[in-house]
Amino acid sequence: MSSEPVILLKHLAKKYPIYDRPSHKFLELVTLRRKQLHREFWALRDLDLEVPPGSTVGVIGQNGSGKSTLLQIVAGILRQTRGDCLVKGTVAALLELGSGFNPEFTGRENVFMNGAIMGFTHAEVQERLEQILDFAEIGDFIDQPVKTYSSGMFMRLAFSVAIHADPDILLVDEALAVGDVIFQHRCINRINQLRKAGKTILFVTHDLQAVTRFCDRAILLDQGRKLEDGTPEHVVQRYQALIFERERRTAGKGEFWGPVDQDTGLQIVNTIPFIHNRFGEGRAEIIGIILLSNDGEVLNEMRENQEVQLVISARIHQNIEHPIIGFTVRDRLGVEITSSNTSYEGLHLPPAQCGDIVTVGFRITVPRMRPGSYSISPAVAQGNIWEHTVEDWIDNALIINMADSGLIYGMMQWPVKATFNVRKNKTADS
Repeated sequence: MSSEPVILLKHLAKKYPIYDRPSHKFLELVTLRRKQLHREFWALRDLDLEVPPGSTVGVIGQNGSGKSTLLQIVAGILRQTRGDCLVKGTVAALLELGSGFNPEFTGRENVFMNGAIMGFTHAEVQERLEQILDFAEIGDFIDQPVKTYSSGMFMRLAFSVAIHADPDILLVDEALAVGDVIFQHRCINRINQLRKAGKTILFVTHDLQAVTRFCDRAILLDQGRKLEDGTPEHVVQRYQALIFERERRTAGKGEFWGPVDQDTGLQIVNTIPFIHNRFGEGRAEIIGIILLSNDGEVLNEMRENQEVQLVISARIHQNIEHPIIGFTVRDRLGVEITSSNTSYEGLHLPPAQCGDIVTVGFRITVPRMRPGSYSISPAVAQGNIWEHTVEDWIDNALIINMADSGLIYGMMQWPVKATFNVRKNKTADS
């Protein structure tokens, strides 16, 4: 296999003009641009990238970092403002699925029309038609107008057409989450088949687990620039550290730490990464949440059997006789994984007066869990474990990633010890 790159980008840059009003664009044209009425936005800046044949490269970064613009330039949909973009081989792009579909045409007609857009003859599409329909699984709806399809059916057919193009280079932009769970597994299996066949894949996603599982290499884009390029594990860690630092800076809470509580040795926490939704009676307020290692290092990732401490601080606004502080852990789909609080753990907090700051540390041995991101929602209440009033609850205040620790079935692995017994067949022995 040739070692020459199939995708070569040199000093690639893409600029967009931003107009405050639609009329400003017209005024610029009639004045022959002698009067500039727009601001310049650089979606990509001086980007260099070499992608060798047969490799799978993940592209990650926050929204607006330039990921989709990069794929559109490589696909030939957009033209760069400056720099070079060299692509060798046929390209199939899973960018905006179904963008070439006509809602008045049937699914079958759209398959042939989309195939023609991708450069296939009628006979070549006919040769692939059975595979496309089997993969999409929309049944008799294939001969109905696309406007009658559900969104899931529409996306499945669009994905199936694109994935059966048999390209040299496949560009994927958040296209692996179409359809139901069964279809998603089928999509992933098809992507793996293309990888084994030596196809080159450029893969944009927010699913960091997919990057570490599928990609040979990853790059991190930030504000249009390449911030990191290396192994998926290293680049994902750099991205998580970047997100964590920005969350801390935008939390509006200043430094992490307040004064040390003289009774417990716990430091008051003064940072909340996310405050999108909170509710409660308001007699107390969560003012900080953080996850620490045994060495006091701030964590944004945890590993199986790791000893960690979740620290939550709350400020009391009215006297509370029986305060409770706790938390709930959910996966990225919002499924509740576990919850705990001081009352449940048998820790009875003393009565708190107005102006007090109560800080609780939860010591946790991390179980073996499915890798991915998890949210932690802290809460402060008054009462007991059976009957209480929520004073403050913050949904998904802290996001923590669970590192991949190997094969796991379901959500988490129980601490199971297996034994066995074999009763010998006496007839066979005789």
